[in-house]
Amino acid sequence: MISPGTKVSEGQPVMELETDKAVVEVPSSVTGVVKEVRVKEGEKVKVGQVIFTLESGAAGPERARPEPVEHVSGQHGAQLAFRAAIAAEGKTEEQALPPDQPQPTPPAFSMPAQLGKVAGTEHREPVPAAPHVRRVARELGIDIHNVKGSGPGGRISEDDVKAHTKNLLAASVGAAARPTRLAEPELPDFTKWGKVERVSIRGVRRKTAEHLSQAWNTIPHVTQNDKADITELEQLRARFAPKAAEAGGKMTVTAIALRVCASALKIFPQFNASIDLSKEEIIYKQYINIGVAVDTDRGLLVPVIRDVDKKNIVELAAELTQLSKKARDKKLTPAEMEGGTFTITNLGGIGGTGFSPIVNHPEVAILGLSRSSIEPVWINDKFEPRQVLPVSLSYDHRLIDGADAARFLRWIAEAFEQPFLLSVQG
Repeated sequence: MISPGTKVSEGQPVMELETDKAVVEVPSSVTGVVKEVRVKEGEKVKVGQVIFTLESGAAGPERARPEPVEHVSGQHGAQLAFRAAIAAEGKTEEQALPPDQPQPTPPAFSMPAQLGKVAGTEHREPVPAAPHVRRVARELGIDIHNVKGSGPGGRISEDDVKAHTKNLLAASVGAAARPTRLAEPELPDFTKWGKVERVSIRGVRRKTAEHLSQAWNTIPHVTQNDKADITELEQLRARFAPKAAEAGGKMTVTAIALRVCASALKIFPQFNASIDLSKEEIIYKQYINIGVAVDTDRGLLVPVIRDVDKKNIVELAAELTQLSKKARDKKLTPAEMEGGTFTITNLGGIGGTGFSPIVNHPEVAILGLSRSSIEPVWINDKFEPRQVLPVSLSYDHRLIDGADAARFLRWIAEAFEQPFLLSVQG
């Protein structure tokens, strides 16, 4: 946005900074003429790095020519302010900063306790516990010395040993539930077979890769597929499209799917939940915020529409259109991509008859829509041409059973087939 010789003023956007989730404009904090730009487009920058320098305005007749003014980092500015403050007090840096205190002498070497155990030289105090309690601890593989007694004088009971064992098991389960990053297999030297080009993974693409890898390694995915007859729905969509256009939106299948899914999530609350394995709890959310995957030139972005159950289809169509435009124009903020409880992804505009979308962790389900087509459907003892929409539901099998997933997806398909159900069942 700037180059050497460009005039900039305070508050004027001078660069676009791409973070993991969004692109933000960075304004200048000073006024002047750009002297030197120290970074290139696409380069990764660090916090506090000097981006460019400015020249101050023309010097007056009575002042010396000013030195170039750097667009300094926060750390450099703090150093300059400190030096100016101590100079005003007539002190030097040595006077303002007291000398470091001498470090304490390290303790003398002593044999580690674990080494003493191995060498057989460890001395351990006797533990107040009955013989049968000690036997239970040995059978469970528990060191009786690590058990905290709840009886008089710290006496250890059998219940204390069992409680200690339970705590150890809970801690080990929590540690196992935390996802670990698997080592990537070593790649061959591709240059042996021809020319290659390496491009750094950054911004949205890098964050997407990290998030989807975590979701795939954490969630046991299952995908349920179904079809919905949307012949009548297409007729209604065409009829109400002008109302959506007046509100600034488009009456798309995705907009209608937002309302359908909000109604389904009320009936099937386990699909609007998250799993907290560390506390062994299921978190049921009392709000419905649905994210919609948007294809952009920077990768996949998922803006979130809040309180979907409290808005009509025309309102949802307008808000979806606005958020999708912001995503493609690089104007989405991180806050507009947070707080989702369910996700919809629609590849129907591109093609395909079905796919397996990856659940957007920590959510537990995601709905995929493919391209609709005309198919022969047996109705009233004859085949009729009908508009059929393939739908796919991926879900977290730790929380959702296959039968519940089939019922949930069938409810959504029937809502598409009979739109009046939305007005009857909310």
